[in-house]
Amino acid sequence: MNWYLQVLRKYAVFSGRARRMEYWYFVLFNFIIGVILGVIDYMMGTYSARAGLGLLGGVYSLAVLIPSLAVTVRRLHDIGRSGWWLLIGLVPIVGPIVLLIFAVQDGNPGDNRYGGDPKQAAI
Repeated sequence: MNWYLQVLRKYAVFSGRARRMEYWYFVLFNFIIGVILGVIDYMMGTYSARAGLGLLGGVYSLAVLIPSLAVTVRRLHDIGRSGWWLLIGLVPIVGPIVLLIFAVQDGNPGDNRYGGDPKQAAI
């Protein structure tokens, strides 16, 4: 839970680096919360099948949009890539696959042009 809250504390921080653990725990908690909110939306009748989203899920998605972008940019920085690589996700099929490959790669050891190694800072 600490990794999720750490990303929220860095709400719009696009500089620095994010470890794989920080990124993937944030993704995991977002998925779990999204499923729970989807069930609640469905039970309350606020789910729209046409939109594929409910009221609570939509509000939550908007609330975590900027932190999601920020942690993804910091994750790209950890592997030595510019945050502009995030835009490759807009390319159908190939883009999300490339971003997934980038997200699972281990970060650059030591300092890089985006900051110090977050693994060493955690020790």
